Amino acid sequence: MPALLKRYGVVLLIAAIVAILPYVVPTSFYLRIAALVFIFSLAVLGLNLLMGFTGQVSLGHAGFFGIGAYAVAVLPTHFGVPSAVALVAGVVIAGLLAFVIGRPILKLKGHYLAVATLGMGILIAMVFTNEAQFTGGPDGMPVPRLTLFGWTARGSVTWYWISGVTLVLAVLLTANLIDSPTGRALRAIHDSEVASRVLGVDVARYKLIAFVLSAVYTAIAGSYLALFDGLVTPMTAGFMRSIEFVAMAVLGGLGSIFGSVVGAALLTVLPQMLTVFHDYEHIALGAIMIVFMIFLRAGIVPSLTSLFRRNPS
Repeated sequence: MPALLKRYGVVLLIAAIVAILPYVVPTSFYLRIAALVFIFSLAVLGLNLLMGFTGQVSLGHAGFFGIGAYAVAVLPTHFGVPSAVALVAGVVIAGLLAFVIGRPILKLKGHYLAVATLGMGILIAMVFTNEAQFTGGPDGMPVPRLTLFGWTARGSVTWYWISGVTLVLAVLLTANLIDSPTGRALRAIHDSEVASRVLGVDVARYKLIAFVLSAVYTAIAGSYLALFDGLVTPMTAGFMRSIEFVAMAVLGGLGSIFGSVVGAALLTVLPQMLTVFHDYEHIALGAIMIVFMIFLRAGIVPSLTSLFRRNPS
């Protein structure tokens, strides 16, 4: 029982939050913010699988985010593909691209890998900006609504449940993965690639698995955001979006599933709360992030967990 609780506790916690939140918030505006938190949590969860559990740095995951977003815009608009099929196609394209690109760039380590993934993300964003006849160029393009068997997804409440349920399923999948032989191999690679090889772990294969899975998670999140907003622009796949994902993962806690949600929530909700400072909003946000990193160096969730374990009273 304790082992099951340890594995599925975070799943039950997030599921409880998703189920209860609509009954305690006063207006649908808060559900819109919550839907954004869930969508970004899905992307950060994928990035955390790569960075936190496998130890591989990526500064270009917004590229996969943009692939998912533009797939649900370009394919229905220009090729008449149903939105649901376009979503699946975008995820498959992102996964295949990660598989092809991951083989050579995952041979790199440290800042070399970071720069390589950064270049990948920039190239993808440039394609979205320059191929104006398909993507609308710098101004972006509208995104048709998601329609499935005659039902159309619209409104904050609908997307709250879609994104919330998807996040719970993704957390469940990740929790099972981390406690599987594959997850143990990923954690071993994070600790030491040399030791992992000595123990017979196929390091290249498992790093590629983590890279592809993280791209799939991020592409799904990108599709959801585009369908939710009804608009997509090259900023969706921009460099700052990648930095935002990394900041969410680090603030919440690398190697923590719940930390992915906390980090995404923090950097989604805080800017909304800090608008009262007007011109000083970004200064306040930066100061808060610095304070968190100084006093909670391992990230919010791991640091607080360690603190409570040392001081249970």
